[in-house]
Amino acid sequence: MESKPHVVIIPFPSEEHVDPMLKFAKILHAKGFYITFVHSEYNYQRLLNTRGPSSLDGLPDFRFETFLDGIPSPEIDRTKDLPSLLGSIMQNGLPAIRDVVVGLNNNTNVPPITYIVSDNVMSFTFYVAKEISVPLSYFWATSACGLLGNLHVKDVVEKGLSPLKDEADLVNGYLETRLDWIPGMNNVRLKDMSSFIRTTDANDFKLNLVINESKTCYSATSIIINTFQDLDSSVLEALSSLLPPVYEIGPLDLLYDKMIADKPSAIESMGANLSKEDPECLEWLDTKAPGSVVYVYVECISMMTNKQLTELAWGLCNSNKDFVWINISPEGDMMLFPEGFLEKTKERSMFSKWCSQNDVFNHPAIGGLVTNCYYNSISKSICGGVPMLCLPIFSEQMTNCRYSCVEWNVGLEIDSDVKRDEVTSLITELMDGEKGKDMRTNAKKLKAKAIAATQKGGSSFTKMNNLVDEFHKKGGSFKES
Repeated sequence: MESKPHVVIIPFPSEEHVDPMLKFAKILHAKGFYITFVHSEYNYQRLLNTRGPSSLDGLPDFRFETFLDGIPSPEIDRTKDLPSLLGSIMQNGLPAIRDVVVGLNNNTNVPPITYIVSDNVMSFTFYVAKEISVPLSYFWATSACGLLGNLHVKDVVEKGLSPLKDEADLVNGYLETRLDWIPGMNNVRLKDMSSFIRTTDANDFKLNLVINESKTCYSATSIIINTFQDLDSSVLEALSSLLPPVYEIGPLDLLYDKMIADKPSAIESMGANLSKEDPECLEWLDTKAPGSVVYVYVECISMMTNKQLTELAWGLCNSNKDFVWINISPEGDMMLFPEGFLEKTKERSMFSKWCSQNDVFNHPAIGGLVTNCYYNSISKSICGGVPMLCLPIFSEQMTNCRYSCVEWNVGLEIDSDVKRDEVTSLITELMDGEKGKDMRTNAKKLKAKAIAATQKGGSSFTKMNNLVDEFHKKGGSFKES
């Protein structure tokens, strides 16, 4: 058998990005590709600590490489400070990734690189791919609607809508300005666009990052998105008119299970969770009635203000609902809660550093989600048929919130000026109200459509096979034995 086509996969080093890209890598491996998956050195070491010293041994044709993320202190938890991680990657990532890729390409012990799949956030990989003359696809680990919104941020700037004239525009109703000129996005407002437009500085790093990051999409060989046709049809149609070929291959949680029937143990041991799983979490859920538990997974807890967290906590407490709160560090995050909250909720709460999201979302006890609207959590919520409360904080989470609440009708928004009474009311509606019942029905309908999309012959299943064909063609004369 001739050498396999070699795909290098480079995710942004946060769990929400690594998780879907690792599943994508495993599917490609099952389809006959040699895979090199590039972790940050920090994540690599945490994964070894979490999953065991042999968990990243890989296979002869599935290997791992690492790069330094540029943050000097190994004690800093990158997952809690995404803006700093993003800034460091943008400043230090290009030379670090270049060294990895060029070194691989010069290594005669591995097949020549035939393709690079890079996280869209790591858009500088375009220059690395160009240097070694291989095609590059961007994997958009965030939402399709987020991508479409980001592509039009430059238009928002050109129309003089951002930067803001004054910080007062954040609270005076200006963000309610309708943007009725974006094809594929219905009646979105300025507040529904990336949070990075909420600046008064034309030279703001994050504003210019999203503009420049979006520009590189036009030069990619293809764009890969973790969504499915029935969820994002109008958005995908608009994206397809703007970009290179778009492959919607989600939800990858479902597609992975359908495309890889027999998973080798070495493949299964490769996970994305940076913290050890807590078995007590699922055991606790097993004791609860169906649909009775609120799942709290606020991914940006360190980016929330003290007031937001305090009001969210007391609103949850006053709802009198059982809840499980994941992604909580006993060493730090527990100290952020208001005095008395833990004591008052101890009989109906479970706090855990980590538990498998897929297992939680699919547990019958879960009745609703509270989220900052990371798309990976929304996708898993849809796969579980779980409605949600949305408190967006950062980046395209604002767009994800809009689509969850308005377009998909599976969510309710918590105002950014969080008030405990509102939170209590929304949780009650989510779990017991008529609107909550409607959202739960819609979520289950989307779950059924997601399952259909990832079945053999479904839209995502077919698109994945088409993408595999593209990669094989770019890989030269690969032939299966």
